Amino acid sequence: MLPGAASASYYGAPGPPLSLPQTLRGTVVVPLAEAPAAPADTLPQLYPVLAACWQPPAGLGHGEVQITARFALRRDGSLIASPRIVFTSGAAGEARNRLLRTTLRALKACTPARITPDLGRAIAGRPIGLRLVYRGTR
Repeated sequence: MLPGAASASYYGAPGPPLSLPQTLRGTVVVPLAEAPAAPADTLPQLYPVLAACWQPPAGLGHGEVQITARFALRRDGSLIASPRIVFTSGAAGEARNRLLRTTLRALKACTPARITPDLGRAIAGRPIGLRLVYRGTR
């Protein structure tokens, strides 16, 4: 073993230390049919928990709309700072402004996110890029 190399991963399990990607990225098709019932314990479970409060704003139209927010969470699932919208497509003008406001309100309403303590320790302070995809009314 190399000097200074870890002999166990987190929580004493054998193997190299565990690590997460620099930025945590997830995509969720919204609105969700129902909110997740249990607290998130994994990254794939985290993204629907964060998107559960999102509903389409009035006048969004029939086409596909995408919006990506970037933010970070504390160990308890609360926002560290206000989320930033870093990408939108499929909406322009006032519809885009409503989409931005709706998304920011939804993220604030869904936080603190219901997460397990283990997931909270793993994601605390890491940037999260949450992409929401709305496929329009059918």
